Amino acid sequence: MSAATNIPEPQAVSLPVLKVPESAEFHRRMGSISRQATVYFAGTILTAAAGYFFKIYLARVLGAEALGLYALGMSIVGFVGLFVSIGLPSAATRFVAEYHSRGEISRLGAFLRGSLLMLSVGGMVLGGLVLWAGPWISVRFYHAPALTSYFGFFVLIMCFGALTTFLGQAMAGYRDVARRTIITNFIGTPANILVAVILISMGFGLRGYLAAQVASALLVLALLGAYMWKLTPREARAGKQSGRIEKKVIAFSLTAFGIATVDFLLTQSDKIVLGYYLRPKQVGIYAVAMALVAFVPIVLTSVNQIFSPTIAELHATGDHALLQKLYATLTKCILILTLPLAFTIIFFSRPLIGMFGHGFEAGAPVLVIGTVGQLFNCAVGSVGFLLLMSGNQLRMVKIQGCNAVLMIGLSLLLVPRFGIIGAAVASTIAVIVTNLWSLVAVLRTLKLFPYNAGYKKLAPATFCSMAVLLALLHASWRINSIWMLAAAALLCAYSSFLGALWLFGLDPDDRRLAVVAWNHVETAFRRGVAW
Repeated sequence: MSAATNIPEPQAVSLPVLKVPESAEFHRRMGSISRQATVYFAGTILTAAAGYFFKIYLARVLGAEALGLYALGMSIVGFVGLFVSIGLPSAATRFVAEYHSRGEISRLGAFLRGSLLMLSVGGMVLGGLVLWAGPWISVRFYHAPALTSYFGFFVLIMCFGALTTFLGQAMAGYRDVARRTIITNFIGTPANILVAVILISMGFGLRGYLAAQVASALLVLALLGAYMWKLTPREARAGKQSGRIEKKVIAFSLTAFGIATVDFLLTQSDKIVLGYYLRPKQVGIYAVAMALVAFVPIVLTSVNQIFSPTIAELHATGDHALLQKLYATLTKCILILTLPLAFTIIFFSRPLIGMFGHGFEAGAPVLVIGTVGQLFNCAVGSVGFLLLMSGNQLRMVKIQGCNAVLMIGLSLLLVPRFGIIGAAVASTIAVIVTNLWSLVAVLRTLKLFPYNAGYKKLAPATFCSMAVLLALLHASWRINSIWMLAAAALLCAYSSFLGALWLFGLDPDDRRLAVVAWNHVETAFRRGVAW
């Protein structure tokens, strides 16, 4: 459905396997999505790989308790940050694309100017509120007095994050996700890791990690701002606009704010409940496991970044047939490229999380349960963005709101009894219900449905991949290195799945479309290298 940080094969992100009629516009759209999504996917892969090794380093150097404090602090500023952004980043994707494509330069300039002003003022005001109330929350609610000394860093992360998210979404509105990915993933992530390792090795601990995040966020903000300046037409930058935001933008932003709020409850209420009932160390174990779970929808996230503006455009122009083709094709691609990764994480959950240290192995069941939920998320495709970008955002708010209540209720019921496993079960149930409900809503309101008889062809590849992984798991005692085992499992999962799919799951039209998409992928990489 969504979101969320993150290790499959980059070149396969746009492999389409759904039989569709020949259509120049369809191929053009798929080519555009392939190029942009491939660069975004490559950047996400870099972030995922670097982030995975970096989290192992942090877990072993800082320990579970420090990571638990970090998770609790981020839950506080994450919630307050919703009120700083008030849905403006989501509005940026839609209205920058709309104003720019229509040549409404004055309205574009007013939107950008007014939004940046609101984000800046909101960050300063609410940041001050966090500094004032944060210590009380850390002591009275989370029972973690050690968290109090870190709130200055968390506030800076919140303020810079609101601005960078807005600028990044605005660049998506300009359809320049590739360059945004280079800045955030290929520059920002390595900078964060490098500075953090230096500061932590100098003995600054968690404080050094937070300072590195602030420094890298400031760097990313400067680079995004510079490129946004270049992308924005000169008339919009001239400063003649009043900065007044239109009523329809405000309405959309408030709806997006509501969606973001309930999404926050869906994704963070488990950590909040854990922080109240359990110690920071257990919260840290859970946070590490769920960070690995966040890698599962990596392909879905990549596609959503490019597909969301296309949804808005095709819905506005009434091109329902093309939207159906793209949705069906992309959903099948997402599922194909997610299944092997999900199988690997499920079958090898204990070795994967054991890389973080023996104290983290208690999170293996959390990793399995969370992966099942994200597999459902990927299997339904971009249902959330289909509702949001087609004007059905209120329906989406209703769905997520009901499931947020379900999530909180289940967490309060299960966490005191089952600890982190109870939190994982509550989160997974909420994810599954949210996505299935959204799929039904998309079918009823937009008459879009991604599935057909062609999905039966995935069965042989699925069984083949699972059998290979089970055989490797049975023989895993012969592999002494956990790293080699994880790499072998991932390689076997993808090679067996995609090999079987190529032999049994593709017809001639699928193969021809796959070749076209691969050509676009190669073009995207050549341009990225040239840039």
